[in-house]
Amino acid sequence: MEMKEITTKSMPYDAWKDNEYIEKLVNELRENGTNVIVGSLDKLINWGRSNSIWPLTFATSCCGIEFVSLGAARFDMARFGWEVARSSPRQADFMMVAGTIVNRMVPVFRRLYDQLAEPKYVIACGSCAISGGPFRKSYHVAKGIEDIVPVDVFVPGCPPRPEAMIYGIMQLSRKMKVERFFGGVNRKMNRKEYLAEHPEEKE
Repeated sequence: MEMKEITTKSMPYDAWKDNEYIEKLVNELRENGTNVIVGSLDKLINWGRSNSIWPLTFATSCCGIEFVSLGAARFDMARFGWEVARSSPRQADFMMVAGTIVNRMVPVFRRLYDQLAEPKYVIACGSCAISGGPFRKSYHVAKGIEDIVPVDVFVPGCPPRPEAMIYGIMQLSRKMKVERFFGGVNRKMNRKEYLAEHPEEKE
């Protein structure tokens, strides 16, 4: 077996922003038989996070039954990497809120949200979770969960079909892919911050 001599090249600091220099360096390494992957660690981590989202189901009524059907053979949420439904908020990535939230349930619901590890996400599933649904005028029903916790994705319907729930989780996955994992405590990055760092994507 032939041993190749490994050489390292240093790169001038100013050239880090010069894509032509990096491209020339990568091509030179590839010509010598070296496999090189150039990318961002943020993108790699977000790719892994967005393809392995673990839900914490907070289901109180009929929307919860529709969510349970995602785990069956017909919809098979395992093909997307979402099959590990957790019963502990500390092990979940997002909370799927499906059903009516009554006022006496709000403190427990908020406590569960606070126990989710950062970065945490919430999907409001069904008209009851979004706005109170058909019970909106009842004295004991919360008029949507957006006033209690920040919501990332809304899935409308009464109840929404399993396909709509899959689409909602896919939207969350897309959102996770453009966030910044590093730079603070695993913080979420809003659209304004993202465009400030990627001016080429402004329209």
